Amino acid sequence: MGTPIKELLFQISLTSLVLLACCLALAACDGLETRLAFDGENAFQLAAQQLDFGPRHPGSEGHEAVGDWILAQLQETGWEAIEQPFLYRDQSLRNIIGVAEAGEDVSIILGAHYDTRPIAEMDLSNPELPVPGANDGASGVAVLLELARVLRPDTLCAQVSLVFFDAEDSGEIDGWDWAVGSEYFVETLEIPPQAVVIVDMVGDEDLHLHYERNSDSEISQEIWSMGEQLGYPAFIPQQKYSILDDHTAFLRQGIPAVDIIDFDYPYWHTTQDTLEHISAYSLEQVGRTLEAWLQTCP
Repeated sequence: MGTPIKELLFQISLTSLVLLACCLALAACDGLETRLAFDGENAFQLAAQQLDFGPRHPGSEGHEAVGDWILAQLQETGWEAIEQPFLYRDQSLRNIIGVAEAGEDVSIILGAHYDTRPIAEMDLSNPELPVPGANDGASGVAVLLELARVLRPDTLCAQVSLVFFDAEDSGEIDGWDWAVGSEYFVETLEIPPQAVVIVDMVGDEDLHLHYERNSDSEISQEIWSMGEQLGYPAFIPQQKYSILDDHTAFLRQGIPAVDIIDFDYPYWHTTQDTLEHISAYSLEQVGRTLEAWLQTCP
C-alpha cells in the first residue's frame, strides 16, 4: 500500500527541518571556530621556553626562574599577577594567580601546576634523574598562558582567574604530599568560585581526553560537548580514570571542579617526557575548547 500524500509531505517537512537544524548548528560552530584566537604553535613555544629552565621541582634554580617567568608573562599580556607565598616542610613555595575583571558575578578558575617531578621513578634507565616535564607541567602552563594572551574580558561569560599551582608533583618523595599548592590555595580561599577547571598533561601527541570520574559531571559535559562541536577528536565523552590532582582539594570543599587530563601517556614520570612527545595541535584542541566555553558558559 502506498504512503498517503499528507504523511509523505509531513516526513519531507520533518526531514527538511532536521537538515536545516544541522546546517545551522554547523554554521554556528564554524562561525565560533573562526573567532577563536588560541594558537597551538604559540602554546608549544611557551612549553619549550619552560623546558629551557631545566628541572623545575621545588628547591631547584629552574623552579624559581620559571615562577618569575610566569609572572612576567601574565604582566606582559595585561593580567594582574599575584604571588601567594607559603612554606611547606621548610621549603619556600608560591602559587601564582592571574586575574582579569569581566564585570560578572560568576567566577571561574583555570588552573595548572608549574612544578615538575624531582625524580623519574618510572624510568627504567634513569630513575634518579628529574623529569623534564614537557607534558606533565609545561603543557598545562602553556595552555593557560596562551589563553591569557587571547582572552578579552568583554567576551567572557565570567570573571576568570588563572592559577599556577606549586608543588603538585612531589608526592610520596621524602614525605611530601601530592597537590600541595592547590591544598594551600583552597585553605586560604575566601570566596569560592562557581567552577574550577584544571589542565594537566594535555600535550600528548596522541591525545585522548576522557571524563575524570571524580570531576563535576555537568561542567565536564559542557566542556567535552564544546570540544566535540568544534570537531576535536581528543574529547571522548566516557569515564576512564579517577585522578588525584589539583582539582581534588576543591571537590573536598564542595566546589565544582573538573580535571582535563590524558593519563594514557607512556612517558609519565620518565626522562622521556620531552618536547618531541607533545604536539601543538593537542594544545590547540584544549585551548580553543576552553576559549570557546568561556564565551558561552551559562
